[in-house]
Amino acid sequence: MAMRDVDIVVHAAAMKHVPAAEYNPFECIRTNVNGAENLVRAALANRVSKVIALSTDKACSPINLYGASKLASDKIFVSANNLSGELDTRFSVVRYGNVIGSNGSVLPFFQKIIASGADYLPITDPRMTRFWITLSQGVSFVLSSLSMMRGGEIFIPKIPSMKVTDLARYLAPSLPIKVVGIRPGEKLHEAMSTEDDSRNMMELNDRYVIEPELVFWNSRHSYSNVGRRVDEGFSYVSNMNTEWLDDQTLDELLKK
Repeated sequence: MAMRDVDIVVHAAAMKHVPAAEYNPFECIRTNVNGAENLVRAALANRVSKVIALSTDKACSPINLYGASKLASDKIFVSANNLSGELDTRFSVVRYGNVIGSNGSVLPFFQKIIASGADYLPITDPRMTRFWITLSQGVSFVLSSLSMMRGGEIFIPKIPSMKVTDLARYLAPSLPIKVVGIRPGEKLHEAMSTEDDSRNMMELNDRYVIEPELVFWNSRHSYSNVGRRVDEGFSYVSNMNTEWLDDQTLDELLKK
């Protein structure tokens, strides 16, 4: 009923906490998978024009339940375009990495323990890298993806990577680092796309687009007129990124 007379839906609801999902899988599935199906059904019933779902890097080659549930959610939203029939309702997905300063991310965690007078910063693994995006960048990316979506795509922004150890050194250069071990379901490096995705992946100026393997998707829908197909075997992974955050760039992002 809440979707009556609604034109656009941005689906941002999710159970996003990796350890919590591992501990309580029933609630994770109910929210992230069943919730996605509920939203698709409601959007179709009310003839919503556009639905864009917020995904996560953890949905790419998932090793934890949160990632697996979001992969299932992505599949639901992409395939929902097969259910539209004569309706104009279209569904797409946006996938990006860690939002700087968001609740539960490593940045506010580090800042909190530094403020409490900690004598070291805990690092799960010194090799760990992450993609980073600001909240305003994420919002702008969602809105731009909404304006260009054709139904069934997964949009991935080109964003910088940073080693977690470099973040710790930036925040507290005088504090030593203590390696505490990787948490259950945690990855060393984040991935936004796999080598298998490269067969259907286009590179645009500011983003990548994984095109769907849907019956209605053809040359008229393809982004080939505004981008180029990536090389076969390409994958977008945080430790192999061509763009990296340095202290100056991170300082500018935190000020924003």
